Amino acid sequence: MNIQTVGVVGAGVMGIGVAQNLAQTGHQVILVDISENILDKAKHEIRNNIRFQSFYHKSDNTETPDSVLKRIEFSTDYKNLENTDFVIENVTEKWDIKREVYHLLDSICPADCVFAANTSAIPITRIASATKRAEKIVGIHFMNPVPMKPMVEMIRGYHTSEQTIETAKKILAQMGKECILVNDSPGFVSNRVLMLTINEAVFLLQDQVATAEDVDKIFKGCFGHKMGPLETADLIGLDTILFSIEVLYENFNDSKYRPCSLLKKMVDAGLHGRKSGKGFYVYQ
Repeated sequence: MNIQTVGVVGAGVMGIGVAQNLAQTGHQVILVDISENILDKAKHEIRNNIRFQSFYHKSDNTETPDSVLKRIEFSTDYKNLENTDFVIENVTEKWDIKREVYHLLDSICPADCVFAANTSAIPITRIASATKRAEKIVGIHFMNPVPMKPMVEMIRGYHTSEQTIETAKKILAQMGKECILVNDSPGFVSNRVLMLTINEAVFLLQDQVATAEDVDKIFKGCFGHKMGPLETADLIGLDTILFSIEVLYENFNDSKYRPCSLLKKMVDAGLHGRKSGKGFYVYQ
């Protein structure tokens, strides 16, 4: 498949990063979300991200933010995806919302269009069941910030075809990404491990075993991690962390995935991390 136009559904942190990465690697992008305000914010964030990137990572690429943004169409109308070759979905980790999005995409997009779910925990086989093209559904778990992370986790659902896998590998290579292919399971590899680690780190904070700073210092100083688990939680978004750990708890019915009550309380209070200005740390 010769991929010309890529649809990106959801203009949150991940959707913004995916759209930017695609546009910077020469793709035409249609970024869809439910309101003009969200899309205006996305445009502003992409512009700032490109400026930030050029400041810290000097390269021969002299493209301006405006030239990159010209490759992105911002829309609230899903019907604009009717001629897309490939769609990457990045909506919130709530199954009821995702299911409706896939019903809509399935009714609008061409029959040969591949859908890639950028989910952190929801099984790809379940997502495929919401469509009439189960063989064309694949999971692509991008890492944040998307344009700066060279590796992704690709997930094969029960019905995912080899052709779909190869198509997804092709577009990822065009985006400058390497992928690791894994089989379908809630949370896949990365988040079955990461979400448990973050949740347990929040329990340590709740139990007053250590401060957030000291928990993170131990992981950075003792294990060589670039970020500690609580810093990572703030980067991902505490609401996304909670959604993901709840999906794992629901799917495995195992008490080890029980969300920490402090995590729930912080999400209820709107302390979602970097995107809200405050989580385990305060951001200006």
